[in-house]
Amino acid sequence: MLASFLMGLIGGQRAMTPLAVVAVAAARGELPADSGAPKLLAHPLAAAGATLLAVGEMAGDKQRTAPDRIVPIGLAARFVTSAVAGMALAPKRQRWLSAAVGGATAVIASYPGWRARCAAMERWSQARTGFVEDAAVLAGAAAIVRTAG
Repeated sequence: MLASFLMGLIGGQRAMTPLAVVAVAAARGELPADSGAPKLLAHPLAAAGATLLAVGEMAGDKQRTAPDRIVPIGLAARFVTSAVAGMALAPKRQRWLSAAVGGATAVIASYPGWRARCAAMERWSQARTGFVEDAAVLAGAAAIVRTAG
């Protein structure tokens, strides 16, 4: 359950990263055998597609026209991808609760993450703060999956 919560924190900052990191781990067979990961998640095309979406999100985040992470469609995406990632990191008997924890945490974490990013952008540029956030998100997501596996 802790991994699902932590992945929700990651999802609050980048919507596609939890799904991409978990899909890559599933495709490599690095998730626990009793995980709640859907079989589709382990398909190489799912891992590649999720990774491309995550890279696209990170690139788009540096653009001035990037929407705030707290717009309704952004919150919905964060909920869904973090719920799937949370489910994939949990034992099958806890998959629905873990999905709810991951998704809800992502939505809640979006708000303080957005405020912190806005405050940081006043001093540093959108691109600089985005690259720092990307590095933290990727390192965090990789560590969560590594410890869960």
